[in-house]
Amino acid sequence: MRKDHRPYYIKKIYTQLQNLYVRRRIKPQLSYLGVGSTFMKPWHVKIFGGPIHIGDYATLIASPDNKVRLSVWSDRKAKGHIRIGDYCMICPGVRIGSADGIQIGNNCMLASHAYIADSDWHDIYNRIALGKTRPIHIADNVWVGDGAVIGKGVSIGQNSIIGAGAIVVKDIPSNCIAAGNPANVIKHLDPDEKMVTRAQFFSNPEKLFNDFDKFDRDILGKNSLIHWLRHILMPRENE
Repeated sequence: MRKDHRPYYIKKIYTQLQNLYVRRRIKPQLSYLGVGSTFMKPWHVKIFGGPIHIGDYATLIASPDNKVRLSVWSDRKAKGHIRIGDYCMICPGVRIGSADGIQIGNNCMLASHAYIADSDWHDIYNRIALGKTRPIHIADNVWVGDGAVIGKGVSIGQNSIIGAGAIVVKDIPSNCIAAGNPANVIKHLDPDEKMVTRAQFFSNPEKLFNDFDKFDRDILGKNSLIHWLRHILMPRENE
């Protein structure tokens, strides 16, 4: 992990600016944004259309070269919507596009560059129409791997894992691992193994956020403003 050279108070100011951006620019574009959300580099989260619902204690991570895009493009029936449950994590480069309806359950994790779309976006013969649309349902505690594609009309059962680069064009049952193009079940999860979800990570959010703050204070407390500026202007090897 790359060392953070910022002084503790600089990181606190940066975090406050992120939170302000979320309140002023992100939240007004959503139909709902739950409590306890964490946005990293929220200015690279791009939202178009609605309604878009994001539940409690969500984590969205974006970067300049891997923006997160949540888009609703409805026809005149205005069916499109995106609903993301509680405790979900959305990583850099994730794209979700709806013209019909996308439901993502609680505790889900979407790895970098995952793509979820409930529409073909163009008809085979009519290239200005949305084409075929069918809703997508992703149940609780699903993990979608890096670069996976979830196509229209797909349902994914709870606790299942979609492998990196998989192309999902048919339903995936609960408690399994699916991979490949097209994705097929390659393994079933052990029903006797205890499942730990992101909800448990946030079981005591006040303590969790205080622990994070204490960790930052301990790690960054000795960094000075001069040291940070010198690192920006004249970085040293392996620093």
